[in-house]
Amino acid sequence: MKAVLYEKFGEAPKVVSVPDPEVAPDGVIIKVEATGVCRSDWHGWMGHDSDVTLPHVPGHELAGVITAVGRDVLNWTVGARVTVPFISACGSCEECHAGQQQVCHNQQQPGFTHWGSFAEYVAIRYADLNVVALPESMDFATAASLGCRFATSFRAVVDQGKAGAGQWVAVHGCGGVGLSAVMIANAVGANVIAIDIDEAKLALARDLGAVATINGADGTDVAEAVIDLTKGGAHVSLDALGHPVTCFNSILNLRPRGKHVQVGLMLGDHTTPQVPMAKVIGKELEILGSHGMQAHRYGAMLDMITSGKLDPARLVGHEIALEDAPEALMNMDRFQSVGATVITSF
Repeated sequence: MKAVLYEKFGEAPKVVSVPDPEVAPDGVIIKVEATGVCRSDWHGWMGHDSDVTLPHVPGHELAGVITAVGRDVLNWTVGARVTVPFISACGSCEECHAGQQQVCHNQQQPGFTHWGSFAEYVAIRYADLNVVALPESMDFATAASLGCRFATSFRAVVDQGKAGAGQWVAVHGCGGVGLSAVMIANAVGANVIAIDIDEAKLALARDLGAVATINGADGTDVAEAVIDLTKGGAHVSLDALGHPVTCFNSILNLRPRGKHVQVGLMLGDHTTPQVPMAKVIGKELEILGSHGMQAHRYGAMLDMITSGKLDPARLVGHEIALEDAPEALMNMDRFQSVGATVITSF
């Protein structure tokens, strides 16, 4: 099969021919019809993720069609249209037994712990636990965004932040995760403030329901601006980028007993950001992480999509070919288009 492969961290990946993956007894093989290009893939390519071993095929936001089924799989057949969370949980550890597969002790992640979806085919383990059926009405490019940025945002806003009607939600960073969070928070009735340094992304955030936007590049004190707009601070604030500045501002702009949700990865030089701990203590703030979403929670999100309350198709940006993926991957930290870049031609 064709795949994007890199043999050294930070060096240009290439499109090459590699062996097809083999199906595990508990797994499936998926013919990849679409896969997103995510900043997490860039972190892996840079060597920021200790799970990546070389040579490596990246890619973890995927949707496609099952082409092979392991002998122990009960719930899936060849031809099913599916997606998967970016975490493949084991089903047997204490977190899995508690329904918290997103923090499974023995998790696997396509594109990180094993070869991923920048390829014609990808192998997924523990299929009965991790694979999710797609609505027939959903195209593959849209579905590819669900496994990481959209599902992660859904869990961050709904399950972790517990944002609700009438609350103020601040979203710092309007890439794929941030714009998803804007749409989701608006859908649950929150008043959303979007923060970014790109006016085109802020314009899309307004189209998706943000009641106010702040451009952090014009010298504005972001935290003070949020506090002023909300008359006291956000109830829930998300760092959807993963940068010391956005993390700091997200915590600082909260009202008493507010929740900061860290969604953007903090890797490489950003692993130990400064935290305004005096504010955390004095205002009794909550600092929460959000790491993907369990397959069993997809139903709630898909119901909102099929009902029309959420429209992730609006967040699909450029559709590219596999041959264009190396350049798109290498540029992820320098430039992100408005909307998600998705590989749809293999």
